[in-house]
Amino acid sequence: MAEIKDPENTIIMELKDGRVVIELLPDVAPKHTARIKELARAGKYDNVAFHRVIEGFMAQTGDVQHANMEKGWDARRAGTGGSDLPDLPAEFSRLPHARGTIGAARSQNPNSANSQFFINFKDNDFLNGQYTVYGQVIEGMEHVDKIARGEPPANPDRIVSMKVAADA
Repeated sequence: MAEIKDPENTIIMELKDGRVVIELLPDVAPKHTARIKELARAGKYDNVAFHRVIEGFMAQTGDVQHANMEKGWDARRAGTGGSDLPDLPAEFSRLPHARGTIGAARSQNPNSANSQFFINFKDNDFLNGQYTVYGQVIEGMEHVDKIARGEPPANPDRIVSMKVAADA
């Protein structure tokens, strides 16, 4: 079990196969870190589908508008929405998109990240400097590796629950 050094900046995400612990990087991307914590504390990520999962690349989730599998689920629109909060400015850094890092999903506009994020299955250096890195899986990557693949998956997996460790 991973040691949680900073519970206020750690996310605990429950998946069907087990717990995933994500250490956030507030010194690198303070606005993205604050946003994921705000939405997690509001319960917005609970039951949200992994709507785009590409083998050898990444698993994307976080569309709190269209991908909640208990409220308003729309497979055709999953991945097109965000939250009711404003988009975030890019917080690019020199951190690489390595296996287990959390990246901010966005449109072509670098300043369009909102609630969606992805977890890298492998090192994806071609994303470096183009997408905000704001977290790292420190426990449970084996559960992330089991998320159903597809764009969208035929039977998508979901975030069962997501909490800030300080609140858990």
